[in-house]
Amino acid sequence: FTQGLGAGTMNVAVMVLIARAYDEAQRARLMMWFSACWMIPAFVGPPLAGWIVQISSWHFVFWAVLPFMAVGGVLVLRPLRHIELTPEEPHELKKRLMLLAAAVAAGLALIQWAGQELDVWSALWAAVGLAAVVFGLPPLLPKTIDWTGRGISGVVGARLFSAGAFFGAQSFLPLMLTESRELAAVMTGVTLTIGSVGWMAGALLQSQSWLSWRRDQMIIVGVAAIALGIAVLAVAAYFPQSWLGLVMIAWIIAGFGMGLQNPSTSLAVMQLSDDAELGRNTSSLQVGESLGSSLFTGLAGAWFAHFHLTAGLPFTFGGLMVMMVLVGLLAVGLAYRIGPVVDRSDDDED
Repeated sequence: FTQGLGAGTMNVAVMVLIARAYDEAQRARLMMWFSACWMIPAFVGPPLAGWIVQISSWHFVFWAVLPFMAVGGVLVLRPLRHIELTPEEPHELKKRLMLLAAAVAAGLALIQWAGQELDVWSALWAAVGLAAVVFGLPPLLPKTIDWTGRGISGVVGARLFSAGAFFGAQSFLPLMLTESRELAAVMTGVTLTIGSVGWMAGALLQSQSWLSWRRDQMIIVGVAAIALGIAVLAVAAYFPQSWLGLVMIAWIIAGFGMGLQNPSTSLAVMQLSDDAELGRNTSSLQVGESLGSSLFTGLAGAWFAHFHLTAGLPFTFGGLMVMMVLVGLLAVGLAYRIGPVVDRSDDDED
């Protein structure tokens, strides 16, 4: 809870800071550097975590992160002191919205918990969780939301379903590699790390001034790449004796899609939002991503809990990946509904 509270607050604050302190030509490059900050830990983290688990205990994986958090906090203090922004009008903290956000979080937790086992009680908890999400979510979305999927609504929807597909597949990819292919923990971490190469490539591409695509087109290509990568994973899951490189290629493609759509959805929200609504709309984007990740990871968990003991591993993992492909295709459909969003990252900074 504490980690999620800090991450959610920081992510929204950082996006609003970028939108207010930097012009449109600089934002794409900043988003690319944020992806680089994700890539380096992604290269080092999984293999290192696997090595730590093999030689000691998984508990030390979490303790090892704390010194890096402290260093990051110190490094960010000085730059923030030198950024001058025009003060905003104070916003009233509405208790009702806080309670609704808590209800959505609790509902997602119940859905994930229900996915661990399939029985009458699980169905009850899932129904209660779904009701909490349906009741609490609409007020947390942008005020100008268009339920036909145009504009910001399509951006949030594309982010929600693409994150659900990607992280739903990612959650069970290590288990697929260890159970179906009997890979060691270190090799599993290396395979996951490969995806960060694609992620960085996508983030780098979206920041290039020579790229003539609009932002909505980048989002379409990004979410389509996610669906394609997971589809290749499904093939590898159904044929566990196939070449391991197929899994790596699939995860590079999916990572490329995330690297392309993640910055592009954030930048699209910045361009489509008024200053007064930027914070709320950025928060809605983060809520959508968290909702998609939790909801579809829970759905994948329910599939795994049911079929892991009653069906073979190829069907269990292959079917799970196919389900995530369908989720990714929903993201593609919503991305097409966004409409033109001009990319201004190639504008002159002066």
